[in-house]
Amino acid sequence: MIEIIPSILSADFARLAEEIARVERGGATMLHLDVMDGHFVDNLTIGPPVVESVRKATKSHLDVHLMIENPGRYAADFVHAGANSVLVHYEACRHLDGVLELIKKEGAMAGVVLCPATPVSVLEDVLEVADYVLLMSVNPGFGGQRLIPYVLDKVRKLAGMRRAKKLRLPIEIDGGVHLDNLTDVVRAGCDWVVTGSAIFHSADPENTVREMQRIAAGANAVTC
Repeated sequence: MIEIIPSILSADFARLAEEIARVERGGATMLHLDVMDGHFVDNLTIGPPVVESVRKATKSHLDVHLMIENPGRYAADFVHAGANSVLVHYEACRHLDGVLELIKKEGAMAGVVLCPATPVSVLEDVLEVADYVLLMSVNPGFGGQRLIPYVLDKVRKLAGMRRAKKLRLPIEIDGGVHLDNLTDVVRAGCDWVVTGSAIFHSADPENTVREMQRIAAGANAVTC
């Protein structure tokens, strides 16, 4: 099953609990939370207190994406705040395997993120340690960008690596995914699809989640 994961970065934070409830009524069971420190990326967003507040408002899986420097120092704080899975950037980790093991020891799934220009080959020796991989399809920092087409080739390469190693780790994608390109994204090999603006900036977020799930299911049926 393909997971459509709304990114709350594009939600109305003044009505965040209501926004979350709307996408959950549409069938979403996972939420994506972007943490940015103003250093690793230019934007500045949320910290553990907001994750803790979101945790109180929902039972959905919280997928926390750390776009921060020195993520190993803070990863446990986000698990304690309620994250079910925590993503760290390959580009920000000096000791990636150690940070992944730390996250898992704290009780959450541990994921690796690659920026668009980072080749998937860098993950060759760490795929067995990671629980999942996120490929950024825009340069991280801001929502509303266009999907970078060559990232779908990276998805295909990573899917091939996964098959060769006989692994079952999900491949996640984040950035510029909308109704018109969702089919291509799923057929490339993505299992978890993060999308923010396409959902929360639509006229009916609840129905948009439902429609994206329908499109993804149809695309996945063709690839299976």
